[in-house]
Amino acid sequence: MPACPRHLEGCLPIDRRFWAQHNQPVTPIRAFLSTSAGRFVATYALVLSVSFLVLALRPVNDRVVNPYTTLVAHEARLVLNLFGEGAIVSGQVLSSPRFSVAIFNGCNGLEAILIFVSGVVAFPASWRRKLAGIVVGFLAIQAFNVVRVVSLFYVGALRPRWFSVSHVFIWQSLVIVFGVVLWLVWARCYAVEHAHG
Repeated sequence: MPACPRHLEGCLPIDRRFWAQHNQPVTPIRAFLSTSAGRFVATYALVLSVSFLVLALRPVNDRVVNPYTTLVAHEARLVLNLFGEGAIVSGQVLSSPRFSVAIFNGCNGLEAILIFVSGVVAFPASWRRKLAGIVVGFLAIQAFNVVRVVSLFYVGALRPRWFSVSHVFIWQSLVIVFGVVLWLVWARCYAVEHAHG
């Protein structure tokens, strides 16, 4: 082992290889990931990315996404028919004598659901509370998205010029914001208060 520097009296010899291995500089990213907030962000990003990649697979799209989107169309049809619209569903097209709208991936609320579910899974809470949050959040976002579809149907029927703006900018943003706010409510009022329950 190398000798101690002369100005350090009484010190022990230093193994430079050991020193190099255990005294690496900590990068800001590494330091952040070592915190609970960093682990949450990393887990959230991983779960959300994997979820979107899985949904992009053709078998998943054909067997899960498309049937789910058709279900959304039928839910909206039921609501519209409560108002006497006489709406029908053909595939993913919702139509009545007044207006027709096609519901595609991106209009079915799955993005907001995945954002919410990924946040719940990544959050440090018990799996029982996570499962409860996922179920309630899924139903709430589903209901909110049906309101969106019904609203856009009436916008298209009554104010066709406003349809594109309402669809692309207003309602798309509102559904995502709803999912985020719903997660914040769950994390603050449910998971955090009962974290040690």
